[in-house]
Amino acid sequence: MFDILSAAVTDNIASFGYAAVFLLMALESANIPIPSEIIMPFAGFLAAQGDLNFHGAALAGGLGCLAGSLVSYWLGRRFGRPLVEKYGRWLMIGPKQMAAGDVLFTRWGSAVSFWSRLLPVVRTFISFVAGVWRVPWRLFAFMTFAGSWLWSYALAYVGLKLGENWETLRPLWHKFDAVIIGLGVLVCAGYAWHHWQAARTPAVEVEKS
Repeated sequence: MFDILSAAVTDNIASFGYAAVFLLMALESANIPIPSEIIMPFAGFLAAQGDLNFHGAALAGGLGCLAGSLVSYWLGRRFGRPLVEKYGRWLMIGPKQMAAGDVLFTRWGSAVSFWSRLLPVVRTFISFVAGVWRVPWRLFAFMTFAGSWLWSYALAYVGLKLGENWETLRPLWHKFDAVIIGLGVLVCAGYAWHHWQAARTPAVEVEKS
C-alpha cells in the first residue's frame, strides 16, 4: 500500500511539478495521510536533476501546507468545539480538560502552531485542534507557514543532497513515525489511567466514610 502511494506521489510530482507539490502538501495538512517525507525529498531530488527549482519547491510545499492547514483549522473552529463538548466524554475530555486546553492555546497557541509543524504525525492533525481551541487565525497562519516552510526546506534539502538515493531515508522515517505514535499511545494511556483514578477516588472516599 505504501509503495503504491509513494509511486502515485512521485508520478504526480514528476508530471505536474510545483502544482503537485502544493496540492499534495495541502492534502496532507488537511488531515489526509499523504507523507510529506515522500513529497518534499522527491521534489528535492528533482531540483538536483534541474527539473525543479529548490527554493520554488520548498515555497510550494510551505504554501500547500498553509492552504490545507487553513481548511482543517476552519473546520475545527466551526464544528470541532461543539462536537468535542458533546461527545468529548467518550475521549475522556470534559469541562476541566477543555479549560486546560483554553489556557494552553491562549498562552502558547503560536508556539504550538509552529513547533508542531516539525513533528511527523502531529503536524497532520494539529490545525484542526488549533481551530477547536480558536487560536487567532492570523497568528496561526503566520506560525503555520513559518514552520511548514522550514519543514519543506529541510526535507527538500535531504532529497537534493541524496539525489536518486533519497528513498534510503524511508526506513528511518518509518521508525521515527513509530516512535511518535508510540509516545502518543503512552501519553494517551497515562491520561486514561489518571482520568480513571480521579473518577474512582470520590467513590472510594465515600465507602471509607
